[in-house]
Amino acid sequence: MWCRRLSHLQSRLQDLLRGRVTCWALQQPNFKSLFPLAIHWHHTASKSLNCVWQQHEDHFELQYANTVMRFDYVWLRDHCHSASCYNSKTHQRSLDTASVDLCIQPKTIRLDETTLFFTWPDGHVTRYDLDWLVKNSYEGQKQKVIQPRILWNAEIYQQAQVPSVDFQSFLETKEGLKNFLQNFLLYGIAFVENVPPTQEHTEKLAERISLIRETIYGRMWYFTSDFSRGDTAYTKLALDRHTDTTYFQEPCGYNNYDRAVINTVPYDVVHRWYTAHRTLTIELRKPENEFWVKLKPGRVLFIDNWRVLHGRESFTGYRQLCGCYLTRDDVLNTARLLGLQA
Repeated sequence: MWCRRLSHLQSRLQDLLRGRVTCWALQQPNFKSLFPLAIHWHHTASKSLNCVWQQHEDHFELQYANTVMRFDYVWLRDHCHSASCYNSKTHQRSLDTASVDLCIQPKTIRLDETTLFFTWPDGHVTRYDLDWLVKNSYEGQKQKVIQPRILWNAEIYQQAQVPSVDFQSFLETKEGLKNFLQNFLLYGIAFVENVPPTQEHTEKLAERISLIRETIYGRMWYFTSDFSRGDTAYTKLALDRHTDTTYFQEPCGYNNYDRAVINTVPYDVVHRWYTAHRTLTIELRKPENEFWVKLKPGRVLFIDNWRVLHGRESFTGYRQLCGCYLTRDDVLNTARLLGLQA
């Protein structure tokens, strides 16, 4: 038994001398004092590249582009883009992730200019460009600049003088559409002007950026204050601040009017809910948090129901309104296609 252990130790020492093992520690407690932990940092030959890396027992550490990154070995094997592991035409995996040994470690690692090569125990080679690793690492993602969102109130929005986008520019140019979506992502609301006041043109506008979502109100809803549906929106009454479709499995947000009976939590939690509700309502009803807009024929308002609540004051006379719901994924995808970080 001791011969086998000494033979294994000798083999590990030989591996270390050959450069095959960069970080190791003996598992026998009695030997730790005799053989301290050996750690080797690997540097690139080119000083201008400024890249160093280290192979740990359970992860790979890379310092490059002023970023210290750590990668799990299973992750490195799973994200291989070789022809046998990744379909470059469909951009989908061919490798079965469940087939990767959870204790896998690379047999060798080498750097050739800006490409890291990992050779795995079965001989398979995975290549990674250094910049790709920076872009797709957890540490790199934390540094990534996303499309900013502005936390605003009425004063901030008015001072920003956010421009509306013209209907023709919105429909016919990428620049007009991009400007609109940038405003929408920044503030959660955006306006399009000079739209012919018809349901057909409003629908055409919506389809420019997203699929229209079918709901219980139809594809495009068109209503006035005739109470044709059992909803306060179809009246002349005021509507408090809210978001729509809270009764859907995938609701847009909060709506005080459409709350179901609270019967899923005990009384003490219910009282805490009412306390929180009062705090939220007081904040929402502060005048500085309200931005009043008078809609007129030809002006279309887009609202992000995940960020901005909407409502209306009571009114007299006759008013017609049309609109629809868009799929959030499609709106954000359109923004990304135009180069926005949505």
